[in-house]
Amino acid sequence: MTTARGPAALAEPTEPVGRGWTAALSLANGAVWVGWFGPLQILLASQAGDFAPGSGMTKETMLAWVTGVGAVVSLVANPFFGALSDRTTARRGRRTPWIVAGAAGGALSLLLLADAGGPWTMTLGWCLVQLTLNAAFAAVTAAVPDRVPRRQRGTVGGWLGAAQILGVVGGTGLATAAGGVRAGYAACAVCTVAGVLPYVLGYGDPRLAKEDRPGWSWRSFLSGFWLSPRRFPDLGWAWLTRFLINLGNSLVLLYLLYYLRDGLHRPDPGRGVLILTAVNSLTLVATVVVGGVWSDRVGRRKPFVVWSGVLMAVATAALAVRQTWPATVVAAAVLGVGFGVFTSVDFALMTDVLPTALDRGKDLGVINVANALPQVAAPALAAPIVTHLGGYRVLYLVAAATGLAGAVLVGRIRGTD
Repeated sequence: MTTARGPAALAEPTEPVGRGWTAALSLANGAVWVGWFGPLQILLASQAGDFAPGSGMTKETMLAWVTGVGAVVSLVANPFFGALSDRTTARRGRRTPWIVAGAAGGALSLLLLADAGGPWTMTLGWCLVQLTLNAAFAAVTAAVPDRVPRRQRGTVGGWLGAAQILGVVGGTGLATAAGGVRAGYAACAVCTVAGVLPYVLGYGDPRLAKEDRPGWSWRSFLSGFWLSPRRFPDLGWAWLTRFLINLGNSLVLLYLLYYLRDGLHRPDPGRGVLILTAVNSLTLVATVVVGGVWSDRVGRRKPFVVWSGVLMAVATAALAVRQTWPATVVAAAVLGVGFGVFTSVDFALMTDVLPTALDRGKDLGVINVANALPQVAAPALAAPIVTHLGGYRVLYLVAAATGLAGAVLVGRIRGTD
């Protein structure tokens, strides 16, 4: 186990990280995504289908409300816990205590969600899952700029992205194969805790000396969450790019189970979701590390983000034009290629535009709002589109236009190539 003290916590890293450190952090990242996507892809939709009759809401509307409220919690929790980790002076470092607390709390919250008896307890349970797992995710993400030099961040981001997708597939697979909602939640909870142990037990974080900790006041703490786009324009454009591309992707994924059931009339839509997730994940994993390594070698980020966003928009538009099962499988594969490159290179791009070393966790948490906010916006946009404004065809056209706008705006970032 390695630890660093004092100024090393705030220094720009120069020593490359090893494969063991990268593998352990990637596994921890994947474990968090298991805890998120087992519920999000399968279990919450199943519970909404069970609770909707007699509630006065359709299953689509109930799922939209639950995921939307949970996303609001995520939107606040990620930068909040990132800021707390920035100020943590524990012996094990700034990030590790929050990874431990977040993973343990996430597992308990998943077990609580498994026993939900109605829409209100389901909403409460999902909010607790979002709160706790975001504490772990904020710390995992901030460990990269803490420890990884700029020339290696595309590669490390690629492995984190690969782990993320394996977590999505693993969570979906556990939820599908477990044999029921309760068993699915229990399996995801166990996997979430087990996945963070190698990093927690094997590696320490740079320790922040107490004299380096900034002065505390609620006013300064809360005001620090506002990162002015006028003062930090590159950060602002990078944030908007991530938001739009993730919003387009969220619009595609949100009602996937219902699209297969009600739009394509698949006899086993849950299995269909698993197949599409697997296809998407295979192509994503095939490109996520390659894209990150390639961007490190050429020393450029923006072209990779632009063309990955364009590719995803084209695939989504094609899905809107031809709504068949084979076309859906092809679209899932192409989306995986685009999102794979985007995931690794966009992460490296974000770490390149961070304003200060002291606030890495908080600033990355603010940037990660661009991941959570689409989960709020997507249900608000998708529900009326599907039910009143043209159905799934219009939904996918809107998703394609949104993602394309994000790809175009990458060109506004000036401080990095």
